[in-house]
Amino acid sequence: MSVSTKQTKSQKVPTWTFLSNHAHVLLCIARNPEITMKSISELVGITERAVQRIVADLVQQEYLRRDKEGRRNRYTISAQKPLRHPIEAHRNVDAILELVLSKKERAEMLESEENR
Repeated sequence: MSVSTKQTKSQKVPTWTFLSNHAHVLLCIARNPEITMKSISELVGITERAVQRIVADLVQQEYLRRDKEGRRNRYTISAQKPLRHPIEAHRNVDAILELVLSKKERAEMLESEENR
C-alpha cells in the first residue's frame, strides 16, 4: 500500500501525517527559535498565512511566547502545557518534543531557553 504524496520545492510530503500542522510548526520553532514564517511554510508545506494563523493560535493559548528582537521574533515554547485533545491531555508538549527531536536538538532547545 502506498501513501500518495505532494511535491514541495525540497521534498515529497505525504498528503496526511500523524501530527497536525500545529505540531509541525511547533517542532520547527523548537529546532530554531528564530525561524521565519517563510522558512516554516517551506518546511511544513503550507502557506505563510497558515503559519501565521497557527503561530497566533499557539501564542494566544500560551504554548508559545513571542519576543521581539529587533526586526525578528524569537519564540519560547511552554513545554509543560498539556496537550489539548482529551485523548492526549494527560501528556504535555514536552512529550511531543521528546518523541520527535533528537537528543542534540532537545539539549540545544533547553540551553537556548535557559539563556533567556
